[in-house]
Amino acid sequence: MSALFDDVARRFAAGHTGAPPRLWSDPRIRDIERFTPAAVLIAITERPRPGILLLHRPSTMRAHPGQIAFPGGRIDPGETPVEAALREANEELGIRGEDVRVIGSSDLYRTGSGYEITPVIGVIPPDLAIHPNPAEVAQWFEAPVDFVLDPANQLTRSLEFEGRRHSFIEITWNDTRQDHRIWGVTGAILHNLAGRLNWPERPADA
Repeated sequence: MSALFDDVARRFAAGHTGAPPRLWSDPRIRDIERFTPAAVLIAITERPRPGILLLHRPSTMRAHPGQIAFPGGRIDPGETPVEAALREANEELGIRGEDVRVIGSSDLYRTGSGYEITPVIGVIPPDLAIHPNPAEVAQWFEAPVDFVLDPANQLTRSLEFEGRRHSFIEITWNDTRQDHRIWGVTGAILHNLAGRLNWPERPADA
């Protein structure tokens, strides 16, 4: 067992014992009757300063071009959310399922585009080889968990879309090469996960 896996598992268990504070919700879901099940992998790297793997979608994609996302996608018939998340991570980044130590699934997030997303949290080795699929991944990067899960770095923004003003979470991470603007569904899932894992605070067993 690794110290990181043990710590995240304790935080996960403690954070999911009751309702989390301030779950972010997409107000557009009130207009949707049926949702398509999907899953994403929140892969935490085993480092002194752990990170979360994220990717930029290609600008040529029809859905959410250029946006930052977790590896993930639709749940195929007969699949569990965990199986779907691991399959998508393998297809998009070449991560083998056996290299992911799954901790559990967190809060469902329903999107205005009609998806019901299950975030699956897992821990991966720090030296894992990443082989991005160019059809689905323009580039990938790792953002520190203590930065993206810190509520102080999760800013509330708003924009006008289809005649309505919508609020969203925005997290900007600079890895010395470029600014990564994390927002939309990915920002919302990170916001909700922050309320569950309580990362910037004391260790879960302290």
